[in-house]
Amino acid sequence: MSALFEPITLRSLTVPNRLWMAPMCQYSAAPDGPAEGAPGDWHFQHLAARAAGGTGLILTEATAVSREGRISPYDLGLWNDTQTEAFRRITGFLKAQGTVPGIQIAHAGRKASTERTWVDRGAPLLPGQRYGWEPVGPSPLPFGEGFATPAELSVERIGEIVEQFAATARRALAAGFKVAEIHGAHGYLINQFLSPYTNHRTDGYGGSYENRTRFALEIVDAVRAVWPEDLPVFFRISATDWLTEDETDDREGWTADDTVRFARDLAARGIDLLDTSTGGNAPDARITAGPGYQVPFAERVKKEAGLAVGAVGLITEARQAEKIIADGQADAVLLGRELLRSPSFAQHAARELGASIRVPEPYHRAV
Repeated sequence: MSALFEPITLRSLTVPNRLWMAPMCQYSAAPDGPAEGAPGDWHFQHLAARAAGGTGLILTEATAVSREGRISPYDLGLWNDTQTEAFRRITGFLKAQGTVPGIQIAHAGRKASTERTWVDRGAPLLPGQRYGWEPVGPSPLPFGEGFATPAELSVERIGEIVEQFAATARRALAAGFKVAEIHGAHGYLINQFLSPYTNHRTDGYGGSYENRTRFALEIVDAVRAVWPEDLPVFFRISATDWLTEDETDDREGWTADDTVRFARDLAARGIDLLDTSTGGNAPDARITAGPGYQVPFAERVKKEAGLAVGAVGLITEARQAEKIIADGQADAVLLGRELLRSPSFAQHAARELGASIRVPEPYHRAV
């Protein structure tokens, strides 16, 4: 029996295998008009192809809780009925293939209002430019050169964003999703609050570890309160800013030790799995990348915090993914770019590992 193709049960939900699709922005939604932020044909084929290819669980790209929470004006959102209805077509197809549909809900914070990545390398869209808007953040610190200085969020606005996460979770449930993942990674708004590198506040949302994690935990509580008790909620985290990992960098950032501590807090609040990535908050951080380079962070959380974890990061081969699960380093692996290159990666991996996997009836001749 292949460990990678064993089912996993989280609360009442059983996922048929441990090979999942990570959220990947497509920057392909309408930026305005009646279909603004709604998934279209591109999103359908993008997600549907990986479901037909045998992926056990698929997470949508970062789906914004509000217009200002988008990374770009071309991102998906889930703040109105049109968007909710458009997602139903996708979730229905995924479930028909035996794949679990999950959604990542997000707010970009100070990294909001940018071009698509293939246009001027994702250059910032400044307020006053077409489709540009003023970003927000825990502190008035721009992400990098050329980016707008974000407006510092008031306590009242923080509370409104917490409610927006809950409202989007309600819509996600109505749209047919079975997993909600809160995006707390990659330098987006929640990550900005967590890290002392980007959070310079002196009120109840800044300073100490307890204050910097307050916003994230309020969102977790709000989402968990509206999400069914028998369905899982995930949290995606950047386990390190890669500042303290570099002995030559004396800047204070979020650390792997913080992540283990926070994982225990998340588990106590009803989070079922920590989707463990790294980086994205400090644009000039020095990151040592290589095959499976982020897996040790997931493994440490699993062993020290006792929370189920997903591992990500340059996982590109079936036997590599199998070893991660078989060795107990993670409970699932999430593939990104490799699934872009090979939508049926799960079927190929099952064949290589001698495992059985559900194949759509029209594709049986390829088995």
